[in-house]
Amino acid sequence: MKRYTNFEEIDRDLKYLRLKSQIDLEEVKLGFAKSKESAIESFSPMNLIASTVSSVIKKAFVLKLVDKLIGIKTVKTR
Repeated sequence: MKRYTNFEEIDRDLKYLRLKSQIDLEEVKLGFAKSKESAIESFSPMNLIASTVSSVIKKAFVLKLVDKLIGIKTVKTR
């Protein structure tokens, strides 16, 4: 524990701690604002459509590749 010899040292440390607390609070606010922006952007209609189309294309490509590698043939019934 730190020992203080006068009130000026105490006041200086208290001022430092208040400023550090304010900086930490502003960093939390900034981080929250950034995460809120990224969440809004990721759930925009265009991003949802683009990710859906991309996912469908990737799955179709993988299925076609697996079909070629394994050689599964579909059987037609009469």
